[in-house]
Amino acid sequence: MRRLVAIPALVLMGSAAFAASKSTQFWNLTANTITSFQLAPAGSQAWGQDQCQNDKDGSVDHDERLKITGVKTGIYDAKLIDNKGRTCIVKSVAIKENAIFSIDEKQLSGCSK
Repeated sequence: MRRLVAIPALVLMGSAAFAASKSTQFWNLTANTITSFQLAPAGSQAWGQDQCQNDKDGSVDHDERLKITGVKTGIYDAKLIDNKGRTCIVKSVAIKENAIFSIDEKQLSGCSK
């Protein structure tokens, strides 16, 4: 009987550890590899750190996810540079802590080279 009680306790402890290990992530659904990715509170242009530094190779390939650090739930503008040399600003990106947000190619307007 003790075993039946201990197993659910271990499962609950594992679930809590999994929930605590979740992180905010950016999912790159653009057509190109992103080599720089910065966020600023919407409308501020107060760009934060280059989040690509959080990736082992310093870039985010198409369909890859990137761990985002130092960002709270809110609305942000994103500035990205891709491997084709384009710099793009995407306005009003909703970010929720411990969740995944994405940017796709259709959202990239007003890019400059």
